[in-house]
Amino acid sequence: MNKRGFWPLALVFGLYVLFLYGPVITIFVLSFQGPEGGLTFPMRGLSLHWYEELFKGLGVVDIGAAVQRSLALGAVVMALTVLISLMAGLAFRKGFKGSGVLFYSSVASLIMPSIIISLGIGLQFRLFDTLVKGLLEQWEWTDALEAYTTLMGLYTSGLGAHLTWTLPFGMLIMFAVFNRFNPAYEEAARDLGATPWQTLRHVVLPLIGPSLVGVGMFGFTLSWDEIARSSQAIGDLNTLPLELQGLTTTVTTPSIYALGTLTTVTSLLVIFVALAGVALMRRRTRAT
Repeated sequence: MNKRGFWPLALVFGLYVLFLYGPVITIFVLSFQGPEGGLTFPMRGLSLHWYEELFKGLGVVDIGAAVQRSLALGAVVMALTVLISLMAGLAFRKGFKGSGVLFYSSVASLIMPSIIISLGIGLQFRLFDTLVKGLLEQWEWTDALEAYTTLMGLYTSGLGAHLTWTLPFGMLIMFAVFNRFNPAYEEAARDLGATPWQTLRHVVLPLIGPSLVGVGMFGFTLSWDEIARSSQAIGDLNTLPLELQGLTTTVTTPSIYALGTLTTVTSLLVIFVALAGVALMRRRTRAT
């Protein structure tokens, strides 16, 4: 090892890690301020006071409900991202007309400004609302018209906005996985009399299982932290990141740091669970 070259590179790497994780560590430390503590250093005591205040509620915002909404939406986004990415990967293996156009249109949302996508989805659903109201008026369904509010919501426009962010990542991962997948395993299964479904279930899925776990992890964590694409398309009920963004202008106590710490810990738990699932799948694959 060249020590003259090692230490400058180590210093650069250390500064990079500090720049990347320094703000997270700072928020984590400040969340344990004492009752007299503020939003900055120096620390004034050490306690769980601000976590207790967080669970009591932050003003009119129901943090518990926001967490439940984000968890539920993240779970749905994760499931759909895994399912659609898997189906897309299987389809693109076979090849079909228009696959190139479909691919580039699918990943185009990665280079589009997130706020523009959010505005576009919001505008589209407002047009749908106008169409629905027009039809109800034309059909003279007065009761339905009075009860109707909007098609925008957590699992309609909000779900669509999040999928425009998670699906391209999931599809790119699955394309890379199937690009290096050895078809000899499938041929061997067919030679032994396995049906296409049995080949998929007992051969393909176990081999690509760790990659599917990774796709699911991406889907959940990207949805859990999403703000820009949710801002104009989520409807009346905010997710936790949107509530957290709003609280930064009204909450002036370390409770906001406690909330940020809990959301970060949730993301880390998802990552650790995913890594544990990958390790377990690989162990089972080696055992068989």
